[in-house]
Amino acid sequence: MGENNTPGEDRPSKRAKLPAAVVPCLGLAAVLIGCLVAFLNRDFTGWVAYAPLSNQPFSANGAAFITQGTQVGLAVAGVGLLVLAFWAGLRVGRRRSLDTR
Repeated sequence: MGENNTPGEDRPSKRAKLPAAVVPCLGLAAVLIGCLVAFLNRDFTGWVAYAPLSNQPFSANGAAFITQGTQVGLAVAGVGLLVLAFWAGLRVGRRRSLDTR
């Protein structure tokens, strides 16, 4: 008695609110750490090879325009952005489902 809730309305518990706050924080932390790792590993001293008379195509193992650390940092930042996008979509969908009741 004295509560403003209707009988069919469920109030979210504090235990359910905790993961809702942890997921965006983890996603944001992954984005920031990934960008920091990619920024700190951006120096790559590469080389260029030219072999005009060989019949074989040149392929170097692990040759890339960016370092492996930069690739890992960008991958971590991408995963963090995916987590944030999933969380935002989940929140918007949950809000719209509550509005239609």
